[in-house]
Amino acid sequence: MQINLTGHHVEITDSLRDYVDNKFTKLERHFDHINNVHVILNVEKLNQKAEATLHLHGAEVFATSERNDMYAAIDNLIDKLDRQVIKHKEKVSRH
Repeated sequence: MQINLTGHHVEITDSLRDYVDNKFTKLERHFDHINNVHVILNVEKLNQKAEATLHLHGAEVFATSERNDMYAAIDNLIDKLDRQVIKHKEKVSRH
């Protein structure tokens, strides 16, 4: 799985990159057909925004999250993506 991490108005530190990498390995445990991930971290005044697009085998999943803390926004983003990936996996396994 290839992770492209982009920052808008925020510096992508090593700890932030490691945090994102570790969180996305959790998703890969549920569904191993994740080809490519594009993550955008954005800071707008007091809001920390994280959004991601996952390119799965035969589908694309998108989620976004806004919090006061960037790490909390990433956690919430992973939870949303996790639910969508599990839903996609169930749909694929029915066919």
